[in-house]
Amino acid sequence: MSIDTANAPTDESRAEEPVFTTGLFINGQWRAAASTFTDLNPATGKPLAEISDGSAADVDEAVKAARAALVGEWGATPGVVRGKLLNKIAELIERDGLELARLESLDIGKPAIQPQILDIPNAAATFRHFAGWADKIKGETIPTAGAMGQPTLSYTVREPVGVIGAIVPWNTPLMIAAWKIAPALAAGNTLVVKPAEDAPLSILHLATLIQEAGVPAGVVNVIPGRGSVAGAALVEHPDVDKISFTGSPETGRAIQIAAAQTFKRVTLELGGKTPQIIFADANIEAAVGGTAMGLFFNQGEVCAAGTRVLVHRSIYDQVVQGLAGAASAQVLGDPFDESTTLGALVSKKQQERVLGYIEKGKAEGARLVAGGDAGKDEGFFVRPTIFADVDNSMTISQEEIFGPVGVVIPFDTEEEAIEIANATVYGLAASIWTNDLGRAHRVAGKVRAGAVWVNTWAAIDPALPWGGMKTSGIGRELGWAGILANTEEKVVTVVI
Repeated sequence: MSIDTANAPTDESRAEEPVFTTGLFINGQWRAAASTFTDLNPATGKPLAEISDGSAADVDEAVKAARAALVGEWGATPGVVRGKLLNKIAELIERDGLELARLESLDIGKPAIQPQILDIPNAAATFRHFAGWADKIKGETIPTAGAMGQPTLSYTVREPVGVIGAIVPWNTPLMIAAWKIAPALAAGNTLVVKPAEDAPLSILHLATLIQEAGVPAGVVNVIPGRGSVAGAALVEHPDVDKISFTGSPETGRAIQIAAAQTFKRVTLELGGKTPQIIFADANIEAAVGGTAMGLFFNQGEVCAAGTRVLVHRSIYDQVVQGLAGAASAQVLGDPFDESTTLGALVSKKQQERVLGYIEKGKAEGARLVAGGDAGKDEGFFVRPTIFADVDNSMTISQEEIFGPVGVVIPFDTEEEAIEIANATVYGLAASIWTNDLGRAHRVAGKVRAGAVWVNTWAAIDPALPWGGMKTSGIGRELGWAGILANTEEKVVTVVI
């Protein structure tokens, strides 16, 4: 496998064996950083690539390029042209879809089919959705009583926030990068993107597509590097107007505190502990299958993973048995083997974290009914794990594990199910499994979550706002909410 340490890939990158892009992308140019860090293959634990390690000076250069583009060519680019560029990026993502999926699987450890069916199509759809908004961002005329006895015309306009620092997580990097980049560009902003050090490859390739699409230099800059260096420099930079971050509550809290020093806007999506509530009248086969997907998709490394399964006592044993069977049926292995259904966790650190939570579950008295160990000697794997007879106060029910570990909790009444569902510091998403339409609406209205899905899990779409309540974050991405989050409203009043 050939590796390019600084420059964008050539046409050879669309061959079966991709050329890795590993450099810094600043002001439309690719170059190497002064130092590098090693990106590992989670399925083998072996080195995958040496990635440029962006410094505070590199971030400063990228921010200056973004600011210059904002007040220069990009600031003068009309929305209809921005929309055409976003549509072109969507087309290029689809053209390179197999390569992008391969990069995600190599970098994250997930089965290759998963980015092919979700991450890549969603990323393309996100750019296409916001291409449609780019020339439709408008204000309104507001009648008033005038000013100091004179008639006035007052109207609002929506302007770009400015230079946006986008910090992307490692679990679904391309898709979430699209969620941040596409609405920001549609609204006329410029960006400095910081990929996660554990999974930068697909975003670096996305930068080559943004360049190929004809987006002017400096509009999108990509600085791979460590969060403690490049990420911190981006958050603290006085000329960055907003930070959009997806990741852990701990890091999100630190970002909010640091951003307050320069009054930066923030959008924070900080994870969850999603309840999946299965009522007695649900289609049990569909509920077990959908709930298992919510537990094991992307190895459970999903902010909206449905890790708390609340089950009516009358069907409790049946659901526990079904989920245990679903867990045992998962096939761990090479992400590019078609028989593999569950890949490796992203790093040794994450594997140890998840196995540590499994041990806590055992120690606190939960009943292990499936999994419970690494399952393989090579790579960073954890066998899909199900705990039954869990009390909602247990550590494994309250803390985000970010791995293929589910807890099953019985309930007796609708009110109790709602109480348990809300008894967490998180509030990102929830699933409700029932054939009672009235119950579905009642429970959806009472569960504190940014998204509620009925008889499914993870029904996400670029047109739908995304974000959480409580510790799950601040603000929304996607949909019209994504445009609002990337614009400032200005009032203009003219004496007539």
